[in-house]
Amino acid sequence: MPSSEYAAAHGFRPNPAPAVGTVSRVLARVSIAGWEFVLRQTVLEPGGHSGWHYHDGTLFVLVTGGPLDHPGLDCAAAIKRPWRIFRELRGRAHAHLARNSGPDPVMLTVFYINPANSPLSRSVPPPPCASNPEH
Repeated sequence: MPSSEYAAAHGFRPNPAPAVGTVSRVLARVSIAGWEFVLRQTVLEPGGHSGWHYHDGTLFVLVTGGPLDHPGLDCAAAIKRPWRIFRELRGRAHAHLARNSGPDPVMLTVFYINPANSPLSRSVPPPPCASNPEH
């Protein structure tokens, strides 16, 4: 994870709760015909996570430094490996958690395709299975 001095100098800002141990910066943002396109970088420190959430739009995510734990509402293991791109589908039915369980920082470079004026994410309560230590 970048030091606080590096993060501030390079435009990274702490993410609001329920995220823990994460910082992000927006690299580009443009709105066209009712859609917003955002390119954003997020760093998750070891033990950091996004909190359970979903997106109003579709995202394409490049993982670097990883791996990234990315369980969905069923809490099934979903490991995203470094230098892989994956797609996150929109809507509450696709809520998930992004978590760094490893010893090194994980960087995500994310391309959002969102309806205009939508937040980048919407928080949801953890699913019941998330309280099970095996998940």
